[in-house]
Amino acid sequence: MDKDNLTALNEFILTGITDRPELQAPLFGLFLIIYMISVVGNLGIIILTKMDSELQTPMYFFLRHLAITDLGYSTTVGPKMLVNFVVDDNIISYYFCATQLAFFILFINGELFILSAMSYDRYVAICNLLLYTLTMSQRVCWVLVAILYIYCAFISLLITIKIFSLSFCGYNVISHFYCDLNPLLSLLCSSAHEIQLIILIAASIDVIKSPLIVLVSYLLVFVAILRMNSAVGRHKAFSTCGSHLTVVVVFFGTLIFMYMQPKSSHSFDGDKVASIFYTLVIPMLNPLICSLRNKDVKYALHRTRKKICNIFSTV
Repeated sequence: MDKDNLTALNEFILTGITDRPELQAPLFGLFLIIYMISVVGNLGIIILTKMDSELQTPMYFFLRHLAITDLGYSTTVGPKMLVNFVVDDNIISYYFCATQLAFFILFINGELFILSAMSYDRYVAICNLLLYTLTMSQRVCWVLVAILYIYCAFISLLITIKIFSLSFCGYNVISHFYCDLNPLLSLLCSSAHEIQLIILIAASIDVIKSPLIVLVSYLLVFVAILRMNSAVGRHKAFSTCGSHLTVVVVFFGTLIFMYMQPKSSHSFDGDKVASIFYTLVIPMLNPLICSLRNKDVKYALHRTRKKICNIFSTV
């Protein structure tokens, strides 16, 4: 990183969600509740899918990693945002800003690819059931996840290092409640053509390839379901996809609204609303959707509750 840049600029100021004092306390309470539900829900999914013997399948393996990415990017943004509601100066240090951006890119990209892997898993389970055990073996699942995290970490570090190697102008106010790409790019005073090209290429891979995998997988799934003769079989097949499809629609719908809107209607205030939804609300909703609409998770919760009760009854 540029040494002169570090001495000239060692912190940023976040504008936060609102500058109206009367809204600070109510919003703090609301987002604290949302964040706590998100933490408890995602940790619950991680622990449950790890400990319960009935949930040791590829579907719940990917669900566990979906919960990890949800917990990751909500925690990257949430605590700092909550602190900013109760302090006068919404300051974030130069290095903490870089760290926040790096982890946010890592986990948000991870979520894109986990959702793609989950859709492929549903495709194999419904369209190639006889080859499911071989195609989605434990080794294959771990290889997919390892490749995913290595790629996401590489993209995250590449973009973050490139941005923070450039020179920022004296103006250090970020029009957001966390260090995001667009607000940071607007503060650069050195040429940003290279980093914009890198972001464009990465976005082309991530934001186009992942939804495409999901779309193709579910088109094939729906065709296979419609060809089933049994109404019970069709209902069971649809129910296995319902939770994941709901999560996919909510997540990709929010990203499309944020990143595919015309430049003429683009605004940082609109970005804040969309960012609140996919950094805090979606990580809260995903565990609820996956648990309330999934009988296996409900039964696992019931079994875990009974085990805990038995442990305490014997003490």
